[in-house]
Amino acid sequence: MTDFNTYAPGFMTNRAVVVSGGTSGIGLAIAKGFAEAGAAVIATGSSAGRLQAAEAQASERLRFEKLDVRDREAVRQFFAGLGRLDVLVNCQGVARPDREWEEDTFLDVMDINLNSAMRLSREAFPLLKATGGSIINIASMLSYLADESVPSYTASKTGIVGLTRALAHKYGRDGVRVNAIAPGYHRTDMTRALWSVPDSAAKIAERSALKRWGEAEDLVGPALFLCSSAASFVTGITLPVDGGYHVG
Repeated sequence: MTDFNTYAPGFMTNRAVVVSGGTSGIGLAIAKGFAEAGAAVIATGSSAGRLQAAEAQASERLRFEKLDVRDREAVRQFFAGLGRLDVLVNCQGVARPDREWEEDTFLDVMDINLNSAMRLSREAFPLLKATGGSIINIASMLSYLADESVPSYTASKTGIVGLTRALAHKYGRDGVRVNAIAPGYHRTDMTRALWSVPDSAAKIAERSALKRWGEAEDLVGPALFLCSSAASFVTGITLPVDGGYHVG
């Protein structure tokens, strides 16, 4: 769990944050982390079921809204309706094991995982320029490795690393920083099929340097750091947060 005593109490107060893909798993943990640090957070998602479940965790500083990141006009209207934005977290992502070898599924996963990060970043940029804000993209250990069952997920998360570098140089002249975080094996619904089986869970933990699985909350501290003044000269990087898995 993130130790918020690391940070000054309320150090994100008066900051406006959008976490796309923030209704479950890593995105929800990051959204709650920013809210706990004092920010006003909008977490978005497209699944009615997940939005309804997430509502139980809404608070004065955290609210949830429906947004289909594939819908260009919906994305445009969403950002047009915001008065201020300091941080955009592109956490939207799906994986469709084996089905991604079908072209339609491959392209849909690519649109959600990669194209939408560009789509949201472009619409958010004028607001972020006004506040000197920042963008965090969520990459993956599959940005460096490969899994033959998810070719589109692997390709899209590899693309996130390149997009992060390009956006950092494009937007840096206007004071907007762009970085990425690359999670490893974290206990979320997406990885449940692995961590719920003792043998596979143990093998994955053993390969990591820290000999354990990550939790979604392990991503919160790095996200807060990258959006803080402590990282004011950090841009264009992808920070692995995988317990040393991909270098094992």
